Amino acid sequence: MKSKKKEKKKELSWREVFSLNKRAVLLWCRECPMLFVSAALHSVLEALVPYLTLYFSARLLDELAGLRRPELLQRWVIVLLTADAVAYLLKALVGRWKQALASVMYYQGEVRISRKLLTMDFCAADDASTHELLSRIHQREMWSGWGLGKIYEHFECLMKEMFRIAGAAVLTVSLFRLPVPEQAGWLTVLNSPLFILLLVLVMAGVTILSPWLATMAEMRVMKHDETQKLGNRIYFFCMDLFRQERRASDMRIYRQDVYGIEKIEQVADFKNGINSGMARDARGWMGCLFALSAAASRLFLGVVYLFVCLKAWGGAFGVGAVTQYIGGITAFSTGFAGVLKVIGEARVNSDTLKMIFEFLDIPNEMYQGSLTVEKRSDRKYEVEFRNVSFRYPNTESWALKNVSLKFKVGERLAVVGQNGSGKTTFIKLLCRLYDPTEGEILLNGIDIRKYNYQEYLGVFSVVFQDFQLLAVSLLDNVAAGSIAADTGGSVRKGGRGRKASWNSQDYDRERAVRCVERAGLSDWLAARPEGLDTILFKELDDKGVQLSGGEAQKVAIARSLYHDAPFIILDEPTAALDPVAEYEIYTKFNEIVGDRTAVYISHRLASCRFCDEIVVFHEGSILQRGKHETLLAQEGGKYRELWNAQAQYYTKEQPDLLFQGKCV
Repeated sequence: MKSKKKEKKKELSWREVFSLNKRAVLLWCRECPMLFVSAALHSVLEALVPYLTLYFSARLLDELAGLRRPELLQRWVIVLLTADAVAYLLKALVGRWKQALASVMYYQGEVRISRKLLTMDFCAADDASTHELLSRIHQREMWSGWGLGKIYEHFECLMKEMFRIAGAAVLTVSLFRLPVPEQAGWLTVLNSPLFILLLVLVMAGVTILSPWLATMAEMRVMKHDETQKLGNRIYFFCMDLFRQERRASDMRIYRQDVYGIEKIEQVADFKNGINSGMARDARGWMGCLFALSAAASRLFLGVVYLFVCLKAWGGAFGVGAVTQYIGGITAFSTGFAGVLKVIGEARVNSDTLKMIFEFLDIPNEMYQGSLTVEKRSDRKYEVEFRNVSFRYPNTESWALKNVSLKFKVGERLAVVGQNGSGKTTFIKLLCRLYDPTEGEILLNGIDIRKYNYQEYLGVFSVVFQDFQLLAVSLLDNVAAGSIAADTGGSVRKGGRGRKASWNSQDYDRERAVRCVERAGLSDWLAARPEGLDTILFKELDDKGVQLSGGEAQKVAIARSLYHDAPFIILDEPTAALDPVAEYEIYTKFNEIVGDRTAVYISHRLASCRFCDEIVVFHEGSILQRGKHETLLAQEGGKYRELWNAQAQYYTKEQPDLLFQGKCV
């Protein structure tokens, strides 16, 4: 009983339903204003065109059943054909316009979600609950079509049904005004106001019953949402795996295709098929409700036929009018039932709308700052961590605890430590993807939270371990990110910087070439006839060049160099490089970095020796710091422990072979 009461409390009120649907309509009107105009015009034509045929056909039948005057029959035929042709032509033209606008709705929805993900605080975008919510929204859209797309369908249907009702009312009003003649005997009871009222009540009841039963059935469908969620998620995950080119080899060698199919079949509602909960309900109450809904609509049609035919038999009107009245009153009922169905579906859909707006309303709580970051030609930017501690949202453990560190301008800092020691968290805080839970981070003595967010980000060039390149030209990949930084560009709304540009005419091609060559791609670039205009990857262009992991990593390094920020952060920048290529990068590291301050994260301790200082992280705290030789000399130190653990893989005679590009 308690659970049922809780479920009832969670049901949306009609006021909430109206508010959610109103907001959804306004959202579409802002994003695509002509979408609803085209839908309204098409609905008018779709609803009224059949009545033209009904009206003129009735006149034609009356003439055929009456005097059969050739000139009048000819006139009615010409009028009927002309009206039909013009009406259907207009309907087709407006329909194409409507279809063209509606065809971009899916993509508009994807853009809306992508824009929200890109403009929300990183901590919110990185939160598992955000992706859980987004997964549920996608599931409902894919499974049942619920969501913002339904709003357009409901609007179009509502307009069509309202105009259908209006047209039907015009055609059928005379049905109740024309009396059965007195000589018709007992059929004159059809003239009684009480009988007509009773008939209207019966037809109204049956009309309401049909969409109500259909709505109840749809609500039972929605009750299977939770049980279908896991199955749909696994299904789409596995199907996506099968399509990924980079997984094709693993799929064949390790038969991951078999695993994926078995995983899909293990999910209850996929495995059980006709015995699943959804299928059982379809054979039970859900199916009965849908069947009763269809039966109720047929019952209404029978009542209408009986009433109209009896009045025609009694002499109230001619045979031709029977077609008009039956068609009109049936259309009136269909329209009224359609309106009620839209209202019922709108209530069911409102639960999904609530989730969508919950996602779109995720607030940006990170303070954006207003101070301008000083433009210094000497790159004298000093960053200091002062007693910084950090705990990820909804967790109890500290990822960082009491970290204090000052970056010396122009020096090379290596950050090392085991997995989970806090290295990546340290970089996220430095780049202000997250704000500290305790303590503060200072740039030139000022808390970084006071600086304009986008300008502060422009202080850093970062090569993340999981960097991403786009399937566009090499020039676009290397130079595009710099334009937003140079112009103060921002994808956030609210006047936070000028709009970011992606215009290749703004690129400095000579600078891009220098950065690509410094990153170690001189020979690769020289071998490409298209040079900087070479398209990377094949997703968007069959002529695209497929990069190896090492080549892609070098492009990412070139991108960071083009950005030309005073701080450069390299997170495992050579993880995908072979030892020779890695050696080339490190021997030219000072040349690559120039006079910038560099922060280098690596698991390969041999490659950290060129740095001015090494910081050893352990369990969220700084355990050691100093030069390579100093740390290596400390007995029982963490750095020495890590070094010795790696040194055993190289010859005793030459422990630095990795650094020399000669792995044994």
